[in-house]
Amino acid sequence: ISAVEVQRPRGVPLSRPFYEEGKPFTCLDGSRTIPFNRVNDDYCDCQDGSDEPTSACPNGHFHCTNAGFRPAFIPSSRVNDGICCCDTTDEYNSGATCQNTCEMGRKEKEIFQKLAEVAKEGFLLKQQLIQEAKRGLEEKKAKLAEVEVSKKDIEAKVESLRTVKEEAEKPEKEAKERHLKAWEQKAVIRMEKDKAKMAEVFAELDDDADGVSVAELLTHSELDPDSDGSFTEVEAQVLLGVEKVDIAAFEAVWSNIKDKYISEAKQDIPIDPPQEENKEPPADTDSEQYPDEDIPEEDDDEEDDEDDEESPPTTHTQEKKADEDDEEGAMPPYDEETQQLIDAQKARDEFDEAERALREVDDQINIEKEISFDFGPSAEFGYMYSQCYELTTGYVYKLCPFNRVSQKPKFGGSETNLTWGKWAGPEDNIYSVMKYEHGTGCWQGPNRSTTVKLTCGNETVITATSEPSRCEYLMEFTTPAICNQPKNMDLTDEHDEL
Repeated sequence: ISAVEVQRPRGVPLSRPFYEEGKPFTCLDGSRTIPFNRVNDDYCDCQDGSDEPTSACPNGHFHCTNAGFRPAFIPSSRVNDGICCCDTTDEYNSGATCQNTCEMGRKEKEIFQKLAEVAKEGFLLKQQLIQEAKRGLEEKKAKLAEVEVSKKDIEAKVESLRTVKEEAEKPEKEAKERHLKAWEQKAVIRMEKDKAKMAEVFAELDDDADGVSVAELLTHSELDPDSDGSFTEVEAQVLLGVEKVDIAAFEAVWSNIKDKYISEAKQDIPIDPPQEENKEPPADTDSEQYPDEDIPEEDDDEEDDEDDEESPPTTHTQEKKADEDDEEGAMPPYDEETQQLIDAQKARDEFDEAERALREVDDQINIEKEISFDFGPSAEFGYMYSQCYELTTGYVYKLCPFNRVSQKPKFGGSETNLTWGKWAGPEDNIYSVMKYEHGTGCWQGPNRSTTVKLTCGNETVITATSEPSRCEYLMEFTTPAICNQPKNMDLTDEHDEL
């Protein structure tokens, strides 16, 4: 009789070679050997129950083949209890009416097979991530060592240039203070001159010594605001603000009219009194005709210039005066000591450039934080650092591992942010859960927090979000980094031992 033709006792898997009909049977625990006809005779001879795979021994187990589905061992106490395995082989003597439903389990088997494939792919990806993390860590450490050496050199250069800069800035500071003082003195002189001029004009306008009135201001047509040739009472009152102003109030008026005002002394052409007295004698008329003609010519020139609105003598006088004032108020030229400014600026530029290089080195040294961060036993989670992942439902959820979690309404609104807290899984699997905390407080509730549950997958993605408790969110996240080495997924050999 061939091996495939050998009849096995009921409830024994075909994969087991321990039961051979016609040969003595040794208990699987080795406690005793019995004749084969005492196997499955409803009397428990072996202490481990291995001679009675049906229901004789309380600690025995019965094997359901469940062809097409998942083989299973059940306690012997469940044999002939009216509840069937999917292949019905356990209910051979109970009278129960059972239907073979093992084919219905094929879908479940396929699901488990797919999960097993994903777990296997994820584990292989995890091995790649570990290798990449190892290489990356070595590169970062080498770079850190290089940068730290470079930092020492740059720090020495910065301190040297700081000394040069400070020495160069000493004469610069003195020069700036000297020139500022000179400028302030010029400003005081100009202010005093302006006040003196204002007082002079006030006295000139105030004919009756009771303040400058609208009527007195109207005597100066050059103050016409719109320069339309008609200086009206309304315009004069707008300039004054009131009907009459004293010397204190005139200061505000002066700032508006001083650029246009022409002194009365300059408006009239000066004529010597002796010439007026000599006009009466007829004999002197011819001799004075030439000077008289000169005077009208000067008046004509002034009128022509005023008509052309170019540069009347009074305007020339004002411009010349203004130029003189500008010269008086201008900053004096730099002396030899002040030329150190140029050198000081060069020293500052060189120092700033060195400091900028030092900051860049400090930024690179920040990789020290990344190197020391807990990215898992083999740094397998390190690839997620500086990455962000999104899931859009009614909200846009964003997970930036080891940094933050955010939630924002899909169609606009304020964003809620939570910051990285810690690994928060159980002691035997601490890297299975991330915790993000310090979110905005809920109204009459706790501060928002998010728990991120990591599961094995062959891709890195947020799969779901929920709010199990008020203001406490749950995010499900798949990643190869959490995948463990899969067990033997050959389901036919799943239960090899009792």
